[in-house]
This record gives sequence, C-alpha cells and structure tokens, in this order.
Amino acid sequence: MPVDRPVHPVSPAPVAAFDFDGTLSVGDSLQDFARYSLGRAGWLWAALRTVPALLAWRVGLGSRQQAKQAFLRACWGGQDGAALQALGERYARERLPQLLRPEMLEQVQQHRALGHRLVLVSASPAFYLRPWALQAGFDAVLATELDLQGRFTAHLHRPNCWGPHKVERLAGWLNTEPVALAYAYGDSRGDREMLACAHHPWLRGSGLPLPPLF
Repeated sequence: MPVDRPVHPVSPAPVAAFDFDGTLSVGDSLQDFARYSLGRAGWLWAALRTVPALLAWRVGLGSRQQAKQAFLRACWGGQDGAALQALGERYARERLPQLLRPEMLEQVQQHRALGHRLVLVSASPAFYLRPWALQAGFDAVLATELDLQGRFTAHLHRPNCWGPHKVERLAGWLNTEPVALAYAYGDSRGDREMLACAHHPWLRGSGLPLPPLF
C-alpha cells in the first residue's frame, strides 16, 4: 500500500493542492471509468444494484463510503486485482486525458514552472489517478486507496478521501499540523475543509477567476 510521506520535508516551496473530479476534469472520473471498463449496459446494471445503498445513505441509514463501496463491488467485485490495476493504467493513458479542462492544465503547468509542489487530493481511486498525475508532474497523489491484492472486494485501505479526510491525508504527507497550503482548488462540498487550509482557495462555480501565481 502506498504510504503518504513528505516529498520535500524541509522545502519552503509553496504547495498547491488540486481536487480532480469536477475541478481538473469535466465530470466524475469513477463513473467514466465504469463506463469505459464495463460498457454502458454493464455500468447501468451496476448503478441499479447500488440504488439500495444510495437510498440508505440519503436517509441517514448508511454512509457515503458504504454507498461508494457498494458501487465498486457491483462494478468489479470478484475481478482479479492485478487485471483491474492494469485496466486503470490503460484508462489513465487512453481516456483520462480527454476529461481534463485545458485552463486547469495550464494552471498546473504554471505552478510547475514556478517550482511549486503539486498534490492531487481526490476521493476517486488512486489506481488510475496516480499514473496520470505522476506523469503530469504532481509530487504526490492522495486519493482513495483500494485493495487490489487477489480478488477485488471493494475494501478500502483507509477512509474515502473526501471532506475532512482530505486534510488528514495532507497532514500526513506534509508531516505537519495544522495544514497550511498556498493554493487549493476544488468544486464541491467535499473540498471545503481543504480549501479552508489555503491562503489562495479557489472554488469552481464561485465566479472568481483562477488565482494569480507567485
């Protein structure tokens, strides 16, 4: 299992944290990966089987994480983990780049040119985000870690990387508390805690332009 460790523990370089789904991408990458790997019919069948868990979450009888695990199990439960990992790497090469927002890629590139440390913080699975993000120049990927040893069971190595858990993962990577970020980019309620840690927070849909970089 990947371990979050500080990449440059004594570096003063500013840190920029990016959410992925809806922020860097135009939509939900997990749903897109499901359609990519299962086809539209397979994805719809998995979504239908997840409805009871989704309803339980919505009425307070279950959690967001349990609903997510139910969807993961419906899609890929019982599949060989190594084969799923390979499929994720192929998705990262062939399909994921098509979801990216050009203006956000430019923002990432500007951060890199200034020597900023980049970290991707996402509730989506790390097994397909990490190959793309490391190739794109991110220093670390803090995302939902799935157990891909043997047959896939939808077991999570640690809590779903959403909301306050994003800050917990950042604290582990930076090896410091409280978390202090120079920049943070998000698009939803799941990014609120992370954005609150940033000197320059940016929320998609707020009407504000992307922050100038220093």
